[in-house]
Amino acid sequence: MQERKRGRFIVLEGIDGCGKSTQIERLAERLRAEGREVAVTAEPTDSASGKMLRAALSGADRRGPCEMAALFLLDRIYHNVSENGIEAMLAKGIDVICDRYYYSSLAYQGSETDFAWVRDMNLACPEIRRPDLCLFLDVEPRVSLARIAASRTSTEIYEKEELLEKFRARFLEVFAMLKETDRVAVVDASRDVDEVAEAVYRAVKENAEI
Repeated sequence: MQERKRGRFIVLEGIDGCGKSTQIERLAERLRAEGREVAVTAEPTDSASGKMLRAALSGADRRGPCEMAALFLLDRIYHNVSENGIEAMLAKGIDVICDRYYYSSLAYQGSETDFAWVRDMNLACPEIRRPDLCLFLDVEPRVSLARIAASRTSTEIYEKEELLEKFRARFLEVFAMLKETDRVAVVDASRDVDEVAEAVYRAVKENAEI
């Protein structure tokens, strides 16, 4: 009996308003058209910890950066090991596309509290899998904020230009730090949606053929 081939674990990252949701949908459609089974997931999850994070991100429940970092860690472990989590889907041969992962913790919470602590608890956790590929949709904060303003009426706690400038810079630092262990493709997301989608798909074909 032929052994089932594992799915691919692909993460899309970027500052708020970079276009992740649209590009994840496009990528999933493209891979399904190839005959692959694809699951789309996101962090925070719908778990108890994920609901606490969503309340904090909306500004409804104020929490400090250490609390946020710890909650994201808890949610990420659940995301990996739960019954229908990342590990279970990959083992079934399903490609998993995830909206945000530990790179966001390193960039966001790692900019607001002790970076080494946030880095170590995520990267050293045995139940947090490294992705096969991380796609970073790179866009300047002024562009991302304009997109947010055009698409919805409410904002989250991190959606301020000076903060997004800081987080974008930290993302790039994180990718440089992880260049020996993580496969990352930076995509210019300031272009037309179709151009970005083509670049994303090309990066997957070049970097995540497992």
